[in-house]
Amino acid sequence: MTEIRYVRGDATAPAVKGVKVIAHVCNDIGGWGKGFVLALSRRWPEPEVAYRAWHRDRAANDFGLGAVRLVQVERYVWVANMIGQRGVRTGSKGVPVRYEAVDTALDRLAGHALELGASVHMPRIGCGLAGGTWSRVEPLVENRLVRRGIPVTVYDHD
Repeated sequence: MTEIRYVRGDATAPAVKGVKVIAHVCNDIGGWGKGFVLALSRRWPEPEVAYRAWHRDRAANDFGLGAVRLVQVERYVWVANMIGQRGVRTGSKGVPVRYEAVDTALDRLAGHALELGASVHMPRIGCGLAGGTWSRVEPLVENRLVRRGIPVTVYDHD
């Protein structure tokens, strides 16, 4: 069985051949402006534009915890906007990350990745501003992606 590959570098610039999906966790309130999304927006405008439209039209679509939308940004590169965070602040209900939603989103992402024949690239999703711990997220990535034969690379930024 393959395992998660860990590298130092920029998750927005995966240096492998073939189709690539860059996965990240978004909040469920339409906020885009801190954390990894800034690196995405510096490279491509499409993921933010798609996320904001998806949120704006949420009454008529699937926007919500656990949902995933893929946005093509280059011929062989897609960005997966995954809704895995309730709000943006830690409060009485704990940290913003919702592990069940991340799990559901990763399961849905797996279907897309298999369909595209893609590898998946990500920062340590759900562990920055979302407040999660990698010890809880890593098994979700392994169960939903790696066990299905999808190559996964996790990037730790310099």
